[in-house]
Amino acid sequence: MTNHIVVLGAGYAGLGAAKRAARRLRRTDARVTLVNASDRFVERVRLHQLAAGQRLPRLPLAGLLDGTGVELVLARVIGLDPRARTVRLDAPPYTLSYDALVYALGSAAELDAVPGVREHAYTVATADEAARLRSRLAETGSVDVVGGGLTGIEAATEFAAARPSLRVRLVSSGLIGAGLSVRARRHLHRAFARMGIAVREHAPVAKTGPDGLLLENGEDLRTETVVWAAGFRVPGLAATAGLATDEHGRMIVDGALRSVSHPEVFGIGDAATADRSGRPTRMACQTGLPMGLYAGEAVADLLTGREPRPARFRYVWQNISLGRHDGVTQFTRPDDTPTDAVLTGRASAAFKEAITRGTVWVMRHPGPWSSRP
Repeated sequence: MTNHIVVLGAGYAGLGAAKRAARRLRRTDARVTLVNASDRFVERVRLHQLAAGQRLPRLPLAGLLDGTGVELVLARVIGLDPRARTVRLDAPPYTLSYDALVYALGSAAELDAVPGVREHAYTVATADEAARLRSRLAETGSVDVVGGGLTGIEAATEFAAARPSLRVRLVSSGLIGAGLSVRARRHLHRAFARMGIAVREHAPVAKTGPDGLLLENGEDLRTETVVWAAGFRVPGLAATAGLATDEHGRMIVDGALRSVSHPEVFGIGDAATADRSGRPTRMACQTGLPMGLYAGEAVADLLTGREPRPARFRYVWQNISLGRHDGVTQFTRPDDTPTDAVLTGRASAAFKEAITRGTVWVMRHPGPWSSRP
């Protein structure tokens, strides 16, 4: 009987999983189907560049899958039935049955945590949203970026570097770059000052409107454009289907990335979280890509009668671009906590660019250079 593997989502995690599984199972009669709403692979780590007006290379999924035997289905996932082992889609074939499922539907911007965000703010969470923001920035004189994490930092600095005449302000409810070392944060603030970026830390937003932000302390921050980078949410499909999820809706998986409630389902990328002694896995390409490659191996093991081995995650760094010619690389311990080692300036920018290009190379060639990530 032919085993059918269905992979939902063709981001860093899902595309890697589909290609690695297909390679491992190429001498069997197993089928691998990859479901994605778009016909191209999106370099999500570059979307702030797209919003700033830069052209990004087109990466059609058909080209990335050529010769792999992976079947591509262009559709949105609208429902799961783990009991029947089926997936419902909004386009042909409308229903897919699976023997093993890889859930890699990623995340989107959190637009409902603060009133007015959905109606009045822009984001860089998807290619379409980044393109919409690009059009807006071409005709605006001021922008407030809300969010002191990596997405907010990279967006604010990219916009300021691309358009020096644009008034940019970065607003955060806490410290900007809170997970970084003192030395790394110091470099961030030097870059903000050099680019003319105004900074507001410890300034939680109560409401977003057509003319700017209302802070929880009652202060109005006037601006023409608001960019929301203050958090991400995952699709509710896993929770609705009865799969075990945490309080944020992320699928809870065991050490082998299998759902703790439905072991024929693997959860990877932003939409899943593995047990790391109480510390959730970080939503990032650096997490999603190795999870995807491992899941491809684990699914192949499962369908060939082998017990999947536990995945191992070891963080090494966080790369933050500050425009095209500056950056911060924060080296970390394996548990993702920062060390005192930091790379800055043009060397950091070049390092991040090399890593980003290398990620696309891995998407093209997911094996057999490493049997297990």
